[in-house]
Amino acid sequence: MTTFHVKRAFKYRFYPTDAQAAELSRTFGCVRKVYNLALEARTRAWQQGERVNYNATSAMLTAWKKSEELAYLSDVSSVPLQQCLRHLQGAFVNFWEKRGKYPRFKCRKKSRRSAEYTSSAFRYRDGQLTLAKMREPLDIRWSRSLPEGMQPSTVTVSQDSAGRWFVSMLCDDPGVKPLAATDTAVGIDAGLDHLLTLSTGEKIANPRHERKDRTRLAKAQRKLANKAEGSANRDKARRKVAKIHARIADRRRDHLHKITTRLVRENQTLVIEDLAVRNMVKNRKLARAISDAAWSEFRSMLEYKARWYGREVVAVDRWFPSSKLCSNCGSLRDKMPLNVRTWTCDCGIVHDRDVNAAKNLLAAGRAVTVCGAGVRPQRSSPGGQSVMKQKAQRREP
Repeated sequence: MTTFHVKRAFKYRFYPTDAQAAELSRTFGCVRKVYNLALEARTRAWQQGERVNYNATSAMLTAWKKSEELAYLSDVSSVPLQQCLRHLQGAFVNFWEKRGKYPRFKCRKKSRRSAEYTSSAFRYRDGQLTLAKMREPLDIRWSRSLPEGMQPSTVTVSQDSAGRWFVSMLCDDPGVKPLAATDTAVGIDAGLDHLLTLSTGEKIANPRHERKDRTRLAKAQRKLANKAEGSANRDKARRKVAKIHARIADRRRDHLHKITTRLVRENQTLVIEDLAVRNMVKNRKLARAISDAAWSEFRSMLEYKARWYGREVVAVDRWFPSSKLCSNCGSLRDKMPLNVRTWTCDCGIVHDRDVNAAKNLLAAGRAVTVCGAGVRPQRSSPGGQSVMKQKAQRREP
């Protein structure tokens, strides 16, 4: 019998000393520099019809360290520099296999400040973590303990825009095991009035975290706009804005974690709609509310937790008319404006728009599972026919 292990990252906040902060800041800068140099070299080769792989960029790194101009790269641990080259290689693989866009250069102001250390560049012993080039262990706030007897395989140190320091330790978590199988299934309709509506009739409120802090955020942003470029006061004002954004993001993430964990524990099959959130936020009137709802983050959490606990997530095609279809008799209405929240079908059933949509999603998800269709059918109905083909059939006499 194979042992089931989940790779899980445990993230903690820590407070570095001045020397540690300086060392990490140097490391972040060197990681960004090496990444950009390697991307520039690979881009130049790409334009000439050649490909440069990880081994070639690793050899370039050795030469850069020996040059007078880039000799400072030798002052930091070599492991984060090698890891950033591996990440660049992964970005190019995703580009070649059409899973992502062409890699972009890292910007000092906008890019995430982080460095990844493998097991050869850190020591974890007796609950203390010491990184390469450092004498003292990090002052970590252990909000939860690591799995007993487990050693981290990689450690990622990062600093967010609000100035907070975090360390993320990746290790096997034997405590994550598939849950006992059940016969329960639920359809989940995402919305704005209510964050989620379940096929059981339950509605989960939308906390609107961004709206609650909108006044504070606007005030902080006005103060930031009045500060001179490059001044210390502007940097201080920028951090105040970043802290408000961080507070909003933390509360939103915590709320989504609680919801997704509960749904995965209670249901064997979870049916959602394959929403094109990236296109939906182009709507100027709804972009702010859609971003605050964080539907993409909700789906991501739901999917990886389902994999952990042996559950199934079915994503129904976004073109499936879940709101316009009667869940009782199956009749389809021609139009259903967003302002219509309840409607009465010809069969006499009065529908709540969101509950009806969740019920239809559940039925469609079950049909997808039974028919053996793909989990994410693109531009096709759960029955397997494309939307365009169905429209053509309706027009035929």
